[in-house]
Amino acid sequence: MITVDFNRLGIRSSDCGGLRVLDIGCGTGRHIGALYEYDNIVLAGVDKNTKDLISAQKRIKVIKQISSGGTNLQLLCASDAARLPFKDIFFDVVICSEVLEHIHNHHAVICEFTRVLKPGGTLAVSVPRYFPEWICWMLSNDYHLTEGGHVRIYRKKRLIALLRAAGFKLKTWHYAHSLHTPYWWLKCLTGPERTDNFAVNLYHRFLVYDIMAKPCFTKLLEKLLNPIMGKSLVLYLTKR
Repeated sequence: MITVDFNRLGIRSSDCGGLRVLDIGCGTGRHIGALYEYDNIVLAGVDKNTKDLISAQKRIKVIKQISSGGTNLQLLCASDAARLPFKDIFFDVVICSEVLEHIHNHHAVICEFTRVLKPGGTLAVSVPRYFPEWICWMLSNDYHLTEGGHVRIYRKKRLIALLRAAGFKLKTWHYAHSLHTPYWWLKCLTGPERTDNFAVNLYHRFLVYDIMAKPCFTKLLEKLLNPIMGKSLVLYLTKR
């Protein structure tokens, strides 16, 4: 499930000329896995969860077998996103997808974006959209009060203001993953930790089918519903 639009990051061709890309909170490698298929990218993925990084390594191993890409990849474990093991102004692109809502000191992490990104470089940030997220919070305390859960809900204007204050200029934005919104509402309504609910499991099967098969009708449906109930807010900015 890819949240960030690589075209809006300027990653359009098979030869990216040694573009340096950092994925903060890369998880199991959904974005770095997709980027790995591009040629001539220096790619770094950072996460604090070692199990997720192992899953990302396995994903990349599979992609290596079917891809001819010439990407240089490094996966690193870092416990603090506000103290990354990289030099100043090192990366051309930074991706931080569905991470900031988990971090109490998000100001420090945003400052780290500024430190590692080159002037004129591109930043992509995604967080849960306010309205769908607010409903999840209303339906279930367990959704956000558990360890590692979401610590805040972002309003679009507030997040943009935070990033502008750190030296970024907004280029464009969009909403994503509207088909995932009802799934999380169902999860919160029935209990986020439950695995035996028929409706939740059936909808999950539908989402897996959508991700794997990519049928045209679900792609069109999601595009139509994203402005109304897209689960994620995705911002694209440049460093001044």
